Amino acid sequence: MTRKVLVRVEDRELVLTNLDKVLYPDAGFTKAEVIDYYTKIADVMLPHIGNRPLTVKRFPDGVDGQFFFEKNAPAHTPDWVRTVTLPVPGSTKNREKIEFAVICDLPTLVYYANLAALEVHVPMWRVSPDGGPLPPDTLVFDLDPGAPATIVECCRVAMLLREALAGDGLDGFPKTSGKKGMQLYVPWDRGFGTSDYAKALARKLESHDPGITSVMARKARPGKVFIDWSQNNPAKTTVAPYSLRADRLPTVSTPLTWEEVEECEGPEDLVFTASDVLGRVAEHGDLFVDAHA
Repeated sequence: MTRKVLVRVEDRELVLTNLDKVLYPDAGFTKAEVIDYYTKIADVMLPHIGNRPLTVKRFPDGVDGQFFFEKNAPAHTPDWVRTVTLPVPGSTKNREKIEFAVICDLPTLVYYANLAALEVHVPMWRVSPDGGPLPPDTLVFDLDPGAPATIVECCRVAMLLREALAGDGLDGFPKTSGKKGMQLYVPWDRGFGTSDYAKALARKLESHDPGITSVMARKARPGKVFIDWSQNNPAKTTVAPYSLRADRLPTVSTPLTWEEVEECEGPEDLVFTASDVLGRVAEHGDLFVDAHA
């Protein structure tokens, strides 16, 4: 029997279900704790996902169960949730358009947390007030280590990227992926062309460093850090800052200081769970406050 609880979140009423269901078995972390985390992190997370079309990764039976990506707003989505209808060129499901939800407020974030949408993914561009796509405001480098490389090697590459970006008058803001890699966000106010710029820079670094590859093929990645520049394609999304990840523990895609990047000595140095991140925000505030143009 599904247990339901009626709650008020700001000016909205929501029905929450199965709050005692364990979604992270190894940590005993329940749906109630997932909702609590997203409620507490909302103030710093919402600025990074607001006005961006939403893709979520839902785990109705927890991280050990089946999951699915969801782009289209569910049929039962409340009418107060903002949605935008956008073209989806190249859709594998032969859809010309998708009605995306947009998380702009706490009630919408809680609504999705209650759907066991553990992971929140958004693109590097926003939509306008009338729902049209805007030029990118962020460039991203997704750094993926090929074993035996780890996030330690990613940190080294992130510092090389930081230096190269500075030469072009750009800043970089690092965060963990919440799993094995990391991302570097770059505020971007130069219009379109993020993918071309990121690809050119990745290939430049690759040509000077045998520990780096810009090649998609997995056979090219062992022992190297793959700089995935393709995440700047407008059709792609990246895990949002402060999003939970569906891993053994409730880890989070966590903004970092450059000092942490420079001092990373082992993979466990940069693993942060939900409770860790709430403590970091209380201490540092939002380290990603300037990560978008």
